[in-house]
Amino acid sequence: MSAAASIAPAEAAFFGRLAADWWNPKGSSAMLHRVTPLRSTLLRDAACERFGRDVRARRPLAGLTALDIGCGAGLMTEPLARMGAEVTGIDAAPENIAAAEAHAAAGGLAIGYRALSVEELAAEGVSADIVTCFEVVEHVADRDSFFAALARLVRPGGLVVMSTPNRTPLSWAVLIAGAEYLARAIPRGAHDWQKFMTPAELTAALAAVGIEVTATRGLGWRPDRSFHLGDDMAVNYFLTAVPNAS
Repeated sequence: MSAAASIAPAEAAFFGRLAADWWNPKGSSAMLHRVTPLRSTLLRDAACERFGRDVRARRPLAGLTALDIGCGAGLMTEPLARMGAEVTGIDAAPENIAAAEAHAAAGGLAIGYRALSVEELAAEGVSADIVTCFEVVEHVADRDSFFAALARLVRPGGLVVMSTPNRTPLSWAVLIAGAEYLARAIPRGAHDWQKFMTPAELTAALAAVGIEVTATRGLGWRPDRSFHLGDDMAVNYFLTAVPNAS
């Protein structure tokens, strides 16, 4: 495992132990499976707007490069590839990368997976048109190091799409007390509420490295609508951002 500043070894090991179950839609990652279609649609629409693509195209991201940070076993990396992007997925847990490679190979998808940190990848001079980072920043050790590397990984004119839990009393009630301890829909111990970032904090962290947030959306859940996008960011939220032109 990498010793990069952004990686929390205990966090990486925790999620690495879930690797074999990642693609089970009724397993420990069931909630991620349910939100993946929303993530994919939001990402597709944002990328098509940014790069002048047709959302109705079969492969709207063809010709673009994409990097999925904290890819796990590839739940969002594979949709990027199916939309036509040339994709690299990175994760701190080698077990997740092994699971991701096996699943992509079984589906005939050409995806470059690597077990390394954002700092190590940025040091190689790698960059991409689209950088995604879903449910990752709440698990990062050194945020300054992480965001500085992320800024180097997105190309000028590129796009960043992220999601993370908000730090509110409601997010603690829903994600930790409810989902982890009562419903057990999320593995117990997956979250540390103190490490959640508010939209204002995440926006400021990105601005400090030259990335400007352009839009935010909330991720909500209701019995009659299941997961849906909206204006309420009290529990979880998405943001899209772009590198400053300067």
